[in-house]
Amino acid sequence: MQELKWYVMYTASRSEKKVADRLKERGWEVYLPIVEELRQWSDRKKKVQRPLFNGYVFVKTHRNQLWECLQVPGAVKFVHFSGQHATIRDEELDIIKRVVTTGVAVETDGTEIEPGEKVKVMGGPLQDMVGEVIEKGNKDYFLIRIPGIMQNMLITIERKFLQVV
Repeated sequence: MQELKWYVMYTASRSEKKVADRLKERGWEVYLPIVEELRQWSDRKKKVQRPLFNGYVFVKTHRNQLWECLQVPGAVKFVHFSGQHATIRDEELDIIKRVVTTGVAVETDGTEIEPGEKVKVMGGPLQDMVGEVIEKGNKDYFLIRIPGIMQNMLITIERKFLQVV
């Protein structure tokens, strides 16, 4: 029997929540990282929830059951890199969950980012997390790479809270 793995499903545009709910209804273990942000309209400000990774839902299943998962309305395909289905390790998912539950402001970036200095967070909700520090647009970011989906999480943290490893 094949082991259960977290596979990366690509969904139709703005359908991540619906697809995740439908998969859960059918008994699949699903993770959809949601972040809350303040959006500004011309007449008001409102807190809205949005997926951390646009178009991505993580599904824990066996490889031979991927086709069944795709039968859910809104599911498009499973993500591939170099001819292999993209999977994400439990450790990577735990990092994503920890960042999302702290509520810190986080951005995602799928571009190739040059390696930065290895650092460790010394205080706050992300204490003891290890990542890289990079400068982007005159701002310093704590960078966590998620190689399973070729994405990066960028978190604004002042350098005084970072220690070089």
